[in-house]
Amino acid sequence: MGQVVALDALFAGRQVWHGRAAPAAEPGSQPTGWAQLDAALPSGGWPEHALSEILLPADGVGELQLVLPTLARLTQADGVIAVIAPPYTPCVAGWENRGVAMSRVDIVRTDTPRDALWAAEQCLRSGSCAAVLAWPQQADDRALRRLQVAADHGRALGFLFRDRRHAPQASPAALRLEVETAPVRQLRIRKCRGGQPPAMAIPFPAESGR
Repeated sequence: MGQVVALDALFAGRQVWHGRAAPAAEPGSQPTGWAQLDAALPSGGWPEHALSEILLPADGVGELQLVLPTLARLTQADGVIAVIAPPYTPCVAGWENRGVAMSRVDIVRTDTPRDALWAAEQCLRSGSCAAVLAWPQQADDRALRRLQVAADHGRALGFLFRDRRHAPQASPAALRLEVETAPVRQLRIRKCRGGQPPAMAIPFPAESGR
């Protein structure tokens, strides 16, 4: 057996590359309002100035329940929320019952999927919106990256609601959640910036009101 050399001597002589641990994610200030989800996310909430992608088995499965606590907190602090081309009209009474100040919510209607992407990008980039919700129907990797850059530039939270068939595709979103409805309602974290997605699903109880 060859001579044993102390690792410290190898490191000192720069004969062995010494990797460094990745810096821990800094705690964010955007709690989701769901204690179990916050506990599972590296930053303790939604990633700051970034996209969060929510993958769905179908529209209208209660996905907006995920973001209503955040929308309530932001609008009560006078933040503006832009809702871009939703597939259905938000229930005003239901949102207000959850604490959302609807006077701070702007619903933007568009004629085409391309117009919806343009509107979402402009709202994210503007710096005047605390959060932007969008349902992109035709968004390739380039379009998603533009939205991510816009969210960072405008220091906004971006929420994209997409069909779960897009789950195998790469995404620039800092966070990807999947809503599962069968056999039970639950959430799975598919990607999270700053840490590894947990293996276990998170309970997601049904609540009334879109």
